[in-house]
Amino acid sequence: MAVDEAILESTAGFQQPTTLRLYAWNPYCLSLGHAQTITDIDLDRLQASRWQLVRRPTGGKAILHANELTYCICASKKDPHVQGSVLESYQHLSQGLINAMQFVNLKAISEPHKSPAERNTTKPICFEIPSDYEITMHGKKIIGSAQARKKDGVLQHGAIPLFGDITRITQALSYSTEEERSQAAALLNERAAVLETFTAEKITWKKMAHALICGFENALGIKMTIGRLSDSERERAKQLMEEKYANDEWTKRL
Repeated sequence: MAVDEAILESTAGFQQPTTLRLYAWNPYCLSLGHAQTITDIDLDRLQASRWQLVRRPTGGKAILHANELTYCICASKKDPHVQGSVLESYQHLSQGLINAMQFVNLKAISEPHKSPAERNTTKPICFEIPSDYEITMHGKKIIGSAQARKKDGVLQHGAIPLFGDITRITQALSYSTEEERSQAAALLNERAAVLETFTAEKITWKKMAHALICGFENALGIKMTIGRLSDSERERAKQLMEEKYANDEWTKRL
């Protein structure tokens, strides 16, 4: 998260071009949305699972980052690919995500899903309720995305679960009863899925990463080049980690 914010600052200030960052998590980690309450998490169960905890700079609800590819797009607000409202820019970027799925032989769609009343949910899990124009297959959410706008920059996060048990996250969340936990897991299984659900074999991280690069290039008419973090980005990420993302005053502030 610290690296993502450091890249955001450099792209917003035009020190670096618009950046697509692709990564995975080791060890597994549960991330809270920017404004999500820590009481949604059962910290004892989280520790027993040996999962880490972080608070994202982007909004939305909790995500368990396990067996997934995470993407992060950082850009200046003047970049034409993030122009307009949050929804308008997300719809534009979603073309790249949908195109990427075609490279792994999946036919995903992006369309409105919920009424305003249904979208105002208190449920703690990101993948449980597809937001408008999020990526789904056969009615199940397969990518969870969120966007943040800070000063002169735009950051969009997305999690693509590749394989494994999509309901594992419920084991580290707070529920009044075990029956409620089981019901939440069953509902999540109905509304979300890992990519392996729709394929004959596992899609590896490397294959999905290549698909994303090709998908964004084809859909948005751009050409990507491989880059590295600058020295200033590394130093800024280290500072953000120490002061913010590895600090309980940030993680458990709500």
